[in-house]
Amino acid sequence: MRRCISLLVIFFWFGSSTLLHAQKSIVYVGTFSQRGSQGIYAFQFDRAKATLKQLQSVPGLESPSFITVDKTGRFLYSVNRGRADVNDKGGSVSAYAIDKKTGHLSGLNTRSSYGDAPCFISLDGTNKHAFICNYLGANLLVLPIFTDGLLGVPSDSKKYSGSSVHPDRQTEPHIHSAYPSLDNRFLYVCDLGTDKVYIYRFDAATGRLSDATPAFASVAPGSGPRHMAFHPGGKFAYLVEELTSTVCVFGVNTESGALTVLQDTVRALPSSFTGTNTSADIHFHPNGKFLYMSNRGHNSISIFSVGTDGLIKLVDVQSIAGKTPRNFMIEPKGEFMFVANQDSDTIILFRIDPRTGKLKSAGKPIAVPAPVSLVYLTLR
Repeated sequence: MRRCISLLVIFFWFGSSTLLHAQKSIVYVGTFSQRGSQGIYAFQFDRAKATLKQLQSVPGLESPSFITVDKTGRFLYSVNRGRADVNDKGGSVSAYAIDKKTGHLSGLNTRSSYGDAPCFISLDGTNKHAFICNYLGANLLVLPIFTDGLLGVPSDSKKYSGSSVHPDRQTEPHIHSAYPSLDNRFLYVCDLGTDKVYIYRFDAATGRLSDATPAFASVAPGSGPRHMAFHPGGKFAYLVEELTSTVCVFGVNTESGALTVLQDTVRALPSSFTGTNTSADIHFHPNGKFLYMSNRGHNSISIFSVGTDGLIKLVDVQSIAGKTPRNFMIEPKGEFMFVANQDSDTIILFRIDPRTGKLKSAGKPIAVPAPVSLVYLTLR
């Protein structure tokens, strides 16, 4: 009997060790087609050594800049500046299959984005629809996704009009991002050009959008809504205001989808800074206690503490040892942050102090031409 128990212990020990050893952490990088970029890059992340080892580069259409991975880890999607067809007007959207053993990508299909300069893609909670934002097309697109990962023809689209007060950046709409609510019932669409966040009810069965009530939330004129992050509890939302380098905090009505401003234009930079800056990306630490935002110009990450009431306070602003941190990513365990420095062609790794939220440099900079967006995937 004892021998059987010992054998079982040995089996489960080595079996668990084998499973843990078999897990691979992959970081995918979307880039602009500049300075020799080869498209989308795949790296294997070594947590113990804080290193990234390149596995693959995937040439494709021009500037596969923003990427996302579905929740099953089977497919990756990118928006591209390049056209799907010579007759298309504007950019495109591409689907890739992910090899579950190696993390390598293989192309599936490409569709038109039906607008110029697509800059953002996200997926609904069922992995059956993709939301595409066309920065210069003033439109939002919904594309169905089939079970084999292929992108279908549009199930819905929205066209926008209007302007705001900035004389250069807000003469027309610029749809910059779209986020499904945590329960997948609503979609929030950030328009940098009109200082509005549009709110839609989303029908996951049909891929159709309808106006919520109210249909939008307005922010300070000239602020420029860019990206959003939802608190893990879903009751609060945080908006990057690109043009003023500030954050707007919303309360979220989970029944109606309505956004109510709780805290407006919270400054993300030191009061002593007087230079030019545009803020870009925003993410929560998995523990929900810290909020981070990237700054291009000041070249830094702003760190905010988050209260139980959802309100935020600037804790620190830390240099990222690079130029133009467009996007960044915090891996699921909350131990590391990866920052994509678009104009210094590097990805910088930081360790995150879970008590203070502050950052400490980890490992060496990774050379990648014009990195834009980052996605983390654990292969099991």
